[in-house]
Amino acid sequence: MSKESILDKESIDFLEKYLNNASPTGYESEGQKLWMEYLKPYVDEFITDTYGTAVGVINPEAEFKVVIEGHADEISWYVNYISDEGFIYVIRNGGSDHQIAASKRVNIHTKKGIVKGVFGWPAIHTRNKEKEQSPKLSNICIDVGCSSKEEVEKLGVHVGCVITYPDEFFILNENKFVCRALDNRIGGFMVAHVAKLLKENGKKLPFGLYITNSVQEEIGLRGAEMITQRIKPNVAIVTDVTHDTTTPMIDQKSNGLAKIGDGPVISYAPAVQNNLRELLIDTAEKNKIPFQRAASSRLTGTDTDAFAYSNGGVASALISLPLRYMHTTVEMVHREDVENVIKLIYESILKIKDGETFSYFS
Repeated sequence: MSKESILDKESIDFLEKYLNNASPTGYESEGQKLWMEYLKPYVDEFITDTYGTAVGVINPEAEFKVVIEGHADEISWYVNYISDEGFIYVIRNGGSDHQIAASKRVNIHTKKGIVKGVFGWPAIHTRNKEKEQSPKLSNICIDVGCSSKEEVEKLGVHVGCVITYPDEFFILNENKFVCRALDNRIGGFMVAHVAKLLKENGKKLPFGLYITNSVQEEIGLRGAEMITQRIKPNVAIVTDVTHDTTTPMIDQKSNGLAKIGDGPVISYAPAVQNNLRELLIDTAEKNKIPFQRAASSRLTGTDTDAFAYSNGGVASALISLPLRYMHTTVEMVHREDVENVIKLIYESILKIKDGETFSYFS
């Protein structure tokens, strides 16, 4: 692969548009439409399912099937209770962080359109310094500028409306991508770019490639659980984000060591098929793609687990993108890591043989 950037202006423009679009768990369809529009020139057909997972397929007639996958959803909130005074209390939709909520702007999605609001917080002057409270689920609430429950409801807000943050994409210090929802729309972006490279470089695969953007990962890998039964793949290479543990307040002894800019993270875990993982490592070494290693006890906590334990067992592996400040509105990744994940997946699928079992006993 060339050392020149593989991310052109068209790719970055799409990434910005894709990230800025809200795609909360359970409501991913608009983001999926953008993703499929971008992917369309590089695949032969699409599969979609009832809950919104989207799959671009190359060589759909092939019997041997390889999945490369990211997930499409972002964490969010639900309206849970509206007080008589017009304050809105919330519950999580995915692992939303209560501690970052205070003073954040929000978009409440209603049938009438977006209703703007803010997570209010008592002024420092009014708080009891002896028993100062931290933001928590029971005390954060949204103010939409109303003075009664009825006024809130007239705006179209009701229990069950989903709430997202409006924070948008920007580039920090030339090579750091920053945005909410990099976890894990960046994964969908990266697998789509693999398909783009295959087309641009004129590569023909001996198997079917299923470029998969699953829904509902943030609440338990549900989209991957559904689509793997539909595809019935032989191999799955999953990409998600993992923690950069070099920032303050993170214990590396318990969380391991990973750093943005040092390359993709290849996982060791029971769900990761050892021979497939070694193919990834061998590919990285031969192509001089920098990489890091991580170990997961029991589960990876990603869609890898859903694919691995489906359909009687699917050879699966996980390539993670190191990311700072996960589940905040300022998630941060390194451009070179994004490119190297794309290169690693691209070069790895070129090494997979039609009918490869990755068996330990052959």
